[in-house]
Amino acid sequence: MAQKIREAEGLLRVIPKPGETITPAQGERNVLITSALPYCNNVPHLGNIIGSTLSADVFARYNRTQNRRTLYICGTDEYGTATETQALKESLTPRQLCDKYNATHVETYKWFELGFDYFGRTSTPLHTEIAQEIYLNLAKHNYLERLEKEQTFCEGCNKFLADRFVEGTCPHCGSDDARGDQCDVCGRTLDAVDLINPRCLVDKTHKVATRTTAHMYLKLDALQPQTEAWIRKSWKEGKWSPNAVINADGDIIDARLKAGLRPTPVTRDLTWGVPVPHVEGKEHEGMESKVLYVWFDACIGYPSITANYTTEWKKWWFDQENVRLYQFMGKDNVYFHTIYFPSVQIGDGRPWTTLHHLSTTGEQYLNYEGGKFSKSHNRGVFGPAAKETGIPPSVWRYYLISARPETADAMFSWADLIAANNNVLLNNFGNFVNRALKFVVSQYDSVVPDGGDAPGPLSPNDSNDAEFIADINNLLKDYIDAMDTVKLRLGLQTVMAISARGNLYLQASGLNKALMAENPQRCAQVVARALNLIYLLTALVHPFMPATETAILAQLNAPPRAVSAVLAHDLLAGHTVGKPEHLFKRIDDKMADVFREKFGGNKPKEEPLPQAADATHVAPGMSKRKAAAAKKAADKTAATAAAGGEQPKSAEVLAWEQKIAEQGQKVRSLKGKTPKTPEVDAEIAKEVEELKKLKAELIELAKAS
Repeated sequence: MAQKIREAEGLLRVIPKPGETITPAQGERNVLITSALPYCNNVPHLGNIIGSTLSADVFARYNRTQNRRTLYICGTDEYGTATETQALKESLTPRQLCDKYNATHVETYKWFELGFDYFGRTSTPLHTEIAQEIYLNLAKHNYLERLEKEQTFCEGCNKFLADRFVEGTCPHCGSDDARGDQCDVCGRTLDAVDLINPRCLVDKTHKVATRTTAHMYLKLDALQPQTEAWIRKSWKEGKWSPNAVINADGDIIDARLKAGLRPTPVTRDLTWGVPVPHVEGKEHEGMESKVLYVWFDACIGYPSITANYTTEWKKWWFDQENVRLYQFMGKDNVYFHTIYFPSVQIGDGRPWTTLHHLSTTGEQYLNYEGGKFSKSHNRGVFGPAAKETGIPPSVWRYYLISARPETADAMFSWADLIAANNNVLLNNFGNFVNRALKFVVSQYDSVVPDGGDAPGPLSPNDSNDAEFIADINNLLKDYIDAMDTVKLRLGLQTVMAISARGNLYLQASGLNKALMAENPQRCAQVVARALNLIYLLTALVHPFMPATETAILAQLNAPPRAVSAVLAHDLLAGHTVGKPEHLFKRIDDKMADVFREKFGGNKPKEEPLPQAADATHVAPGMSKRKAAAAKKAADKTAATAAAGGEQPKSAEVLAWEQKIAEQGQKVRSLKGKTPKTPEVDAEIAKEVEELKKLKAELIELAKAS
């Protein structure tokens, strides 16, 4: 098909070749993006995804549409106590556990179309090398000190026990299964040495005592003046989103800073972690048998993962002048990215690329249908389960960004998700694209007509469409301003406003066959301008729904383009478009009930896996008392259902009935096509066979349930 695209510098998107390494360029705006490293013994839920990885992906894709050199890196955070304890529960080695969950994360993010330039992990030799080098520099600059404290010691294992390897009786509420760091019953934070009758998680018959152990601590108190000065400077220059460290007025509000930072441990008595490197001096004796504390080495994962991507990683991480670092995270990680790790970078003494803009969901969470996501209660959408709904990734991405909890807690709702698909994506955005393309295919034989516009920007003083062009240009400015300042939800709202303005343009112009007959020049102009707006929309929608952009570009028969600040005539007369296809499909409103049942906390048929820790390293598992209560409630529910005679349809049966209804509609539509041709008859036969197959599968599902 013939392509006629305006030739202009910067019009098309610059896409790196396969295998090409992205490095920053001097004198240009280079964008380095990270999202909080997900902890490697959990399955991510939608709240995790929107809080960091998806938001960072949207921003990375936006910068690529501006043809900026952009690097987006992420990976799994793999060391620490939580990994060891979870590995013990699953009868795996820590390495096996990390391999398992790393694969789950990769699969999940791939399905959500997250476009990392590199997704790595922290359990690599390069991570060890870089973390140890930073530790040595801190020691050299006298920012480490040796302190002693009491810690639980297992005489049977002959080793000190990290908090998560100890359980016992809570000294506050008397619960007999409190962990060494927290009691799940009363919610109090604990110190393992305060537990009554402490027990070793490895072997509960072992005797647990209290002994004194030494660790190295980072002198955050000595670094605080420099850290505070850096926070104020970076907050102002980078326009951080509101967070728990510094408010919108530039006042530091973090309680730890206000009270005065204290030395914090950087070593742990574990085996799974970065070994503490040798340092000369009595103060460092005995440290080589320990590992670096996971919160010390976690943020070092950003440069180490970059180092696994390219040997030229220092061009990204030691160039504050040319590289802007944007970091995305949930509120639980703000302290470590704005106080802890910047203090480490300052103490290290090298000219690090430091945080430019902090993007966080602030004090807010994405909740699930009136409550919290809960892996132990099977409540909410976790990991790759989203694809089980049959809802495309583009719809998920659109809804999650539109519900991004930026100023208040947001609530995930199946009804809202379905409404977003049907009312916004299908009726607004999809309708505009489909209507314009179908018209040019049916009335102009798929060729863009000559509407009289010269190649290049359209004049806001145009005799016919001055208001339309001015409106689009103003909305484009709003979009660029929103995205440059990482107001992603506002950026998405603006994209939908632009497509709505396109719909209004077609209506106001009276685009139909009558216009083509009565005023062919005006009709050609309207069609050409609508198609060029659609072409521009592909770049605007790319960050949010990349697969949707790909589909539109295929229908337009056009290459990926960059964002433009103004509406222009870029698809020229004589350009041939492809076949129009619907971008979105209607979802039956009744499916909300199906999804609520499927993901609403149904009692597990099999013994549930132990709850995994989340990215904050402190997610509690279900206590024995809570587990017993849940089992009792589940048994009661099962008995009630059994006594009630006929069982309700399962989520799978309801979902299959919906598929059959949709397939039946497809068959009816084909049968209504005229004229009848051998091709149509063949297509009907094919779809009828698919309908029969679905009905047979439904019968088997009904029997199984």
